[in-house]
Amino acid sequence: RGFFAWAYDHDMASANPAASLQTPKIPDTLPAVLNETQAQQLMDRVDEDGMEARSQEPNMKKQAIALRDAAMLELLYATGMRVAELVGLDVADVTFGNRTVKVTGKGDKQRVMPSDKALRDWLEYGRPVLCGDMSDDAFFLGSQGGRIGQRMVRKVVHDRARKAGVPDISPHALRHSAATHMLDGGADLREGQEMLG
Repeated sequence: RGFFAWAYDHDMASANPAASLQTPKIPDTLPAVLNETQAQQLMDRVDEDGMEARSQEPNMKKQAIALRDAAMLELLYATGMRVAELVGLDVADVTFGNRTVKVTGKGDKQRVMPSDKALRDWLEYGRPVLCGDMSDDAFFLGSQGGRIGQRMVRKVVHDRARKAGVPDISPHALRHSAATHMLDGGADLREGQEMLG
């Protein structure tokens, strides 16, 4: 269509035979979401892995990674934040005194979300192990001590979903699950929109 339109506009064709062609309509599909039972199953498994790592795992690095993964998944599901927002968090963005997390979203818009115990456990027991001597301000760290990347967060979500025996989901689908469950739980649509940014 584009070629014939260009050829007709530049007097290289006497007619545009493709002018009446329609482009195929691709249906809009929402990402798959977990139902509330599946989401609970995923969160229970993440909690179990984190507690098991703290009590039994002699390898401090594996223990730290289990605590990090638990904190990341709980934060993603509890708040519905985007992966980019999660990896962009700094230690200074989390305030345990009033149990909040300051998130910088699209367009540098900031919003405040609730934090939970998994974040405190990660910060106190897991993060120092991965940080070592590095002075990175990032809240979530990769296994080498630098800021964790989006690709690794996606891998963690896929791995944890598989281990929990729930349908394979992406972090974006976890965001949609969080939004759906907020609305199903009676949250106001406007409040949900503000929380999700």
